[in-house]
Parts: sequence; structure tokens; C-alpha cells
Amino acid sequence: MKLIVGLGNPGNRYRYSRHNFGFLALDEFAGQHNISIKKNCAGALVGNGKIGNVKVILAKPQSYMNLSGAAVWNLSDYNKIDTSDIIVIHDDLDLPLGTIRLKLGGGHGGHKGLVSIIESLGSLDFIRIRLGIGKPDNREKTEGYVLEFFSAAEMEQVQRVVVEAGQAIEETIRSGIQSAMARYHTRT
Repeated sequence: MKLIVGLGNPGNRYRYSRHNFGFLALDEFAGQHNISIKKNCAGALVGNGKIGNVKVILAKPQSYMNLSGAAVWNLSDYNKIDTSDIIVIHDDLDLPLGTIRLKLGGGHGGHKGLVSIIESLGSLDFIRIRLGIGKPDNREKTEGYVLEFFSAAEMEQVQRVVVEAGQAIEETIRSGIQSAMARYHTRT
């Protein structure tokens, strides 16, 4: 069983913000596989399904970004999911918009959602699908920047990225992280 977590902030106010890129990608993936993410469970909206013959739980934590770890830990503990079977999709300031990077383990890079997950799980050993959002011109304006909506011009790239992120998730589930990295890691 795999736990696939999209990171974001709950509510329509944040729906198309840069920080909700993980939610957008998970929603696209769920739609591709006819999985409804509506059930409230362990502090997240969840949906259950299968990709091939692998059972999956899709989750969107409903606490704000910096408290996402509690829901991830609760879901993984209750369902007996090993940390290596957790895939987290999130926005990344260090990558330009349109870029997807995959990795297993590593630090948090200052991303508060990842900080929370790492602290809650007590482990770095989960898969990350990083979706680039670029950086603001002024580093001090980072918090406002991640909460801004994507512009109309950016939305075209966002739509392409969420589709490719869904394909990367599926490839990771079916063939493993190395195969997914070979196919999607270098996309820009």
C-alpha cells in the first residue's frame, strides 16, 4: 500500500496559490484514476483506490501547511504504511516553474510542510515529487509569494506540470523511483 500526500492549505482562499501545487497535482492524479478525495480521516481528506494491483491512499492534510505532519503520521501509522511507501507532492521555491524533480529522502530545504512531516515521522526516507514555483525577486517576500495565486499566464504551465506529476506518481508506484526519475526528473 502507498500513501500519496499532496501538500497545500485548505479552503478556496488558497486553491490556486503556489503553495497548493501539491493539492492541484493530487487532484489531477485522482481525476485520472477516478478516485474521490472527500472522506475526512485523521486530519485529512482522503480517497482510496488502486493503481494496477497496488492499493493507494490519496491524502490532502486539512491543517495548514506547517502542521501537515500529524495527518501523514496518523494515516501511515493506522494503515501500517512504511515511510518508504509514502510519496509527498509539494511546491519548491528552488526550482523554476515548469520543473519536476523526484527524490528519495533528503532534507526539508526550509519547506515548512516537509519540516512537519519529517518531525512527525522521525524520518527523512520518503519520496518527494517537487514542483517548481520559482522564487520572488525579493527574498523577504517569500511568504506572500507562495500564497499568491498563479497568474493566468502561469496556469498553462501549471496544468502541464500537474498532468506530468500525475504520470510521475503512477510511474513511481508501478516501476519505482529510479524509473520515474529517469522519465520525469529532467523535465523543464
